[in-house]
Amino acid sequence: MPITSDIEDAVATIVFDRVDKHNALDPDHMMDLRRHLTQASADPSVRVIVLTGKGEKAFCAGADLTAPREGQASLAEAVTLSLDESAERGLYVRLLDLSNLSIRKPLIAAVNGYCLGAGMEIALQCDIVLASTTASFGLPEVMIASLPGGNGVPNLLRAIPRAVAMRMLLTGGRIDAERALAVGLVSDVFAPVEFADKVRAIARRVAEGGPVAVQLVKMLAQHSADMSPSQSWQLTELAWGVLTESEDRREGRAAFGEKRKPHYRGR
Repeated sequence: MPITSDIEDAVATIVFDRVDKHNALDPDHMMDLRRHLTQASADPSVRVIVLTGKGEKAFCAGADLTAPREGQASLAEAVTLSLDESAERGLYVRLLDLSNLSIRKPLIAAVNGYCLGAGMEIALQCDIVLASTTASFGLPEVMIASLPGGNGVPNLLRAIPRAVAMRMLLTGGRIDAERALAVGLVSDVFAPVEFADKVRAIARRVAEGGPVAVQLVKMLAQHSADMSPSQSWQLTELAWGVLTESEDRREGRAAFGEKRKPHYRGR
């Protein structure tokens, strides 16, 4: 299976598994990825989702440019179709938009090797990006007379300094893991020999937090960035109020006072 997933310790791990294609994605695989993400998001046993690539050479090298393109519709026709139909008729970039899946649980991109094109556009939509020292990042679309169609331009400009982003975007150039750490694209870089263990440790740490609190923090991060200070204060107060009388908050305070590990139920 090109996309696989498993769940352990409240962590759902979704793996791009096309090693022979550097884990590149065609429209069918993009739709499969969306199905796995939707299932993990809806599963009450899952508290955090990790995306990674099979092997050490690639997280995801982008869209599969060798995949056949048949029956393409014009843009005017494709935009009137459903998501799946429009993707099948050529507007496959729509499948890269993860925001319309309404994933409330944290997404972690564990980047091992090439993270290019569509792969990078997926990583840019994750809440945490972790990198192996083998990782490299780029949006090379201009080199094939295209552009990052999965919102890669604005997302990269939001993620790192404009000067660095524009050089990457206009030259199609890549940056390595250490450079990505220096400019703030990733939060951590680990050696390949310890990468999987470090990713699991961080994912489990996220999963140990109060599930509702973690999801509300993600919601605040997503929606407050473009708000005025007064609006973000109001949203924060509402989110805080939701937690005030929750079962998890009472459990968290009790566990802190009793110096024990809390047992959260997401209530």
